[in-house]
Amino acid sequence: MFKRPLNITKPILFWRRLLAVMFSTSLLIPLDIVSQRAEAQVNDYCQLSATATQEKENLRALAEKGSQDTQNNYRQLLQQHAEALRECRSRTWPQVQAIWLRLYPCDIQPGAIDQIMDRIVSRGYNQVYLETFYDGQVLLPAGSNPTAWPSVVRTPGSEKVDLLAQAIQKGRERGLKVYAWMFTTNFGYTYAQRQDRQGAIARNGKGQTSLYVVDNGSQVFVDPYNLQAKRDYYQLQQEIIRRRPDGVLFDYVRYPRQAGTDSIATKVTDLWLFTEATQQALFQRAQNSKGLDLIRRFLSKGYVTGGDIADVDKVYPTEGEPLWQGRIPGAVTAEKSLMSANERQPLMQMELWQLAVAHAMQGILDFVALASYPAIQLGIPAGVVFFPEGNQSLGQGYDSRLQPWDRFPSNLEWHPMLYANCADSACIVAQAQRVLSMAKPGTQVIPALAGKWGESISNRPPLEAQMQALRQLAPQLKGVSHFAYSWQYPEHDGDRKFCRVR
Repeated sequence: MFKRPLNITKPILFWRRLLAVMFSTSLLIPLDIVSQRAEAQVNDYCQLSATATQEKENLRALAEKGSQDTQNNYRQLLQQHAEALRECRSRTWPQVQAIWLRLYPCDIQPGAIDQIMDRIVSRGYNQVYLETFYDGQVLLPAGSNPTAWPSVVRTPGSEKVDLLAQAIQKGRERGLKVYAWMFTTNFGYTYAQRQDRQGAIARNGKGQTSLYVVDNGSQVFVDPYNLQAKRDYYQLQQEIIRRRPDGVLFDYVRYPRQAGTDSIATKVTDLWLFTEATQQALFQRAQNSKGLDLIRRFLSKGYVTGGDIADVDKVYPTEGEPLWQGRIPGAVTAEKSLMSANERQPLMQMELWQLAVAHAMQGILDFVALASYPAIQLGIPAGVVFFPEGNQSLGQGYDSRLQPWDRFPSNLEWHPMLYANCADSACIVAQAQRVLSMAKPGTQVIPALAGKWGESISNRPPLEAQMQALRQLAPQLKGVSHFAYSWQYPEHDGDRKFCRVR
């Protein structure tokens, strides 16, 4: 009679599992069974069950101080969960599901980042947007960048701790892509304290910096035309790119938003044009002496009068129309050329106002082009984060943030923050519709939602409800992100912030 060959692997596996149970501090379910359970218990959002998640946490805790076999088992489980996540996301909308994350100095503790990344995978996320530069500090070792930005980690003995590099590595071990999420024109309070950088800080026509108009005293916006500010940010970006993140996201790509009625910019003194670099760049937009003279008068007073226009005509009698970039020569008809200076004044003042607004917006566009260049050159995805209302014109005024996101290039990912708050998903859908209607062909739009799984928070519906509404509106979207890890795990976030161990 034919006999089956002896299978020697089964006894070996049996004894390995038995030894793992005998030498662990808590009962462990065999690794292959854990993996099978994980695959079977992934829900419609690619989330592991609470049981599978806890089993992984137990194995991680054992692996931190356990034997080499225990550590190998843990790594093996991570690979299996990574594959289960990859397979689930490939067949589940959206294909990309990201979460926003801030690390703290306490996260230098052994196993801290492992625990965070494990929980992110268990919740069905396959990308992490890691806050890398914010409030004037950077997630790099102290002294590792030319501008000497303060490090997030400044505890004694941590001078060489590189949380950014660690997070990228540990994320990839679990099948996660890790983006470096960075503030952009908001350089933070510490930058404003440097005497050698005072000329780089944006100022409005009232002589104010953003420290005087934003409730959060850590926000300091720079002049996007200032060469020193551009050099500082570019060098920082190069240092971050050296860690080879899977992508880079640029947040605060705008001017500060002021409060109350000042949230709408209606006059030139509301604009952040009153620094030397910005003004020199504005003057260079003049295309004849008449244009330059009127721009100077408009900027100095906030308006031009019929007398100003008449004076300019007298000083430069042979130049014809005042010209600047965007003003078409010959736009003044023969009939209008016979109008008096006072009759021409309203149109001239409106055109000068539009020039000032366009100049401010162009500074933002130029700055993000410079910021994204190092990543794009290396083929690393880059994206811009923005408010859907940040580019709105409101009567004769504009949203004070002057965020021209509808002019961001299509080779950048668009990450609109759909944070509207109306107790249901209707206002969120309306924001998404506005963005999608303005997106250029080929633009990858990845909306950001704020909320929690399974419950409402801050008058926002659960993430499930928001996701369902967004999918019904735009099933073609490939990615969605959720703000934030701190909302998903508020207790854990608090423990990490204050180095509490439970």
